[in-house]
Amino acid sequence: MKAIKGWRLGKINYMQSLPGARHRAPTRKPIWIIAVLSLIAMFVIGAYMFPHHSKAACYMFSSKGCKGLTDWLPPSLREYSDDEIAARVVISEILSSPRVIKKSSKIAFMFLTPGTLPFEKLWDLFFQGHEGKFSVYIHASKDTPVHTSRYFLNREIRSDEVVWGRISMIDAERRLLTNALRDPENQQFVLLSDSCVPLRNFEYMYNYMMHSNVSYVDCFDDPGPHGTGRHMDHMLPEIPREDFRKGAQWFSMKRQHAVVTVADNLYYSKFRDYCGPGVEGNKNCIADEHYLPTFFYMLDPTGIANWTVTYVDWSERKWHPRKYMPEDITLELIKNISSIDAVSRVTSEKNGVVSWTHCMWNGIKRPCYLFGRKFHADTLDKLMELFPNYTSIV
Repeated sequence: MKAIKGWRLGKINYMQSLPGARHRAPTRKPIWIIAVLSLIAMFVIGAYMFPHHSKAACYMFSSKGCKGLTDWLPPSLREYSDDEIAARVVISEILSSPRVIKKSSKIAFMFLTPGTLPFEKLWDLFFQGHEGKFSVYIHASKDTPVHTSRYFLNREIRSDEVVWGRISMIDAERRLLTNALRDPENQQFVLLSDSCVPLRNFEYMYNYMMHSNVSYVDCFDDPGPHGTGRHMDHMLPEIPREDFRKGAQWFSMKRQHAVVTVADNLYYSKFRDYCGPGVEGNKNCIADEHYLPTFFYMLDPTGIANWTVTYVDWSERKWHPRKYMPEDITLELIKNISSIDAVSRVTSEKNGVVSWTHCMWNGIKRPCYLFGRKFHADTLDKLMELFPNYTSIV
């Protein structure tokens, strides 16, 4: 007992010896401060748990309205429906399967065209000597193609009408993927139009795509009227407005991504039912510009490059990209396009914001493009003349 008492006394003496120690009488915090803090806490919790429905109420607390509040409130966690849980489980399982690349692995070239492909002779030069490394599929929506290359003979699939801006464009893409997936040796899938031409030789293209660790799906955030402004409220809750993305439809994707694209019904149905010109107010939602970018941004954002390997020139800032005519075709033009190593995007806001993204291939900065688009049919002769020269560029 004495030892314990002595220790306590020693502790008290030690504390008393600390410099600056003072004895203060206990103070009371004003009750009104506690009340105000409690009200603020209740408001924040309420706003988080019960999303706002009346914009008028928001202005009571912020001159910016609801947006001013949601900018700093944490995102509310939404419980997924049974359909969403099932879709995400299936997609996750497919994406986790290992990718197997063998000597017999092929690239599926899928052509989306209204009829005859004007550059078959050029593609014939491109494919020559590489039999067994590629396969060809043609979706001709209007006329039966007349072929000039043996690689395109009898390669048409069952096709249907395609209307620009409508879900029929996505249906055609999925139809091409479905047919190409029937061949287990197809490991990479490239979507091309009738105005597309190769910018590189086959070996370069094959190695670039087959050994890449991502799929090349264009995807970026455009907060303007032709980007996020096209989001439809009917797409909620499965497709939140903040996840709505935009991009060019011309993709190159690995087999796992092709499988999940064909297997998807939940997210596809939202675009089928609610994405189209004039579906909601004066919004013109273009399905092929938004479905795949949004789908992959939501479900596998790190699995895509966020840019496409197909070049097109939007510098004229019109509804459609520039079309190259015979007088435009020079070796210098092809060299310039094939040496581009960064992509630019312009938002559709009044004062469009320009952003640049470097093209990275497995962590290494590389040129972006393997194919070019919007070449007039009359450019064929010049392109064939230059083909041996520009495809020899490494």
